[in-house]
This record gives sequence, structure tokens and C-alpha cells, in this order.
Amino acid sequence: MAAYIIALVQVTDPGKFAAYQAQASVSVERYEGKFIANGEDVRVLEGDSRPDKIVLVEFPSLERLREFYYSPEYQQDIRSREGAVSMKILGVEGA
Repeated sequence: MAAYIIALVQVTDPGKFAAYQAQASVSVERYEGKFIANGEDVRVLEGDSRPDKIVLVEFPSLERLREFYYSPEYQQDIRSREGAVSMKILGVEGA
């Protein structure tokens, strides 16, 4: 069953964040992830969250999502974004 990463993103350093995105995209693809949404035109319909950007990535399974997130490659990507962004990242299995 498919699983998804949902990231709520607040960008503080656009240049550094762009470099992170390029690196992270390679890691996502390596673990069979597919970007479903990667947009800045965010419409808040309810609640008080006001992210600059929302990213939605689909993986073939929750196991594959976890392999991606905890992989040495992505952990290095996470370190590369320090000081460039504040993120809330959620993982959820599809219906």
C-alpha cells in the first residue's frame, strides 16, 4: 500500500534550501519516491498553519518511506538544510 510524506515548509534561506531540494530529490528517487505536490501557492482552509510551501511525496509502501527517511543519504540531506528551513514532516500510509 502506498505511503506519503507530507512536509510543511517555512523557508529562511532560499538559496541554501534550493541546494537541499536538489540533493533530496536524488534521495527521494533512489527510494522510489514520487513528488505529488511541491508548491508554494498554499491555501489554508482551516487552522493556523501558514507554511511557505507544502511537499507531498508518494512511496510504494510505508517500509520504503522509512528506508528513505532514515537512509544515510537523506540524513546527510537533512544536515545540509540546517539554518535554511523549518519543517514539519509527517509520514502516513495511504487508504
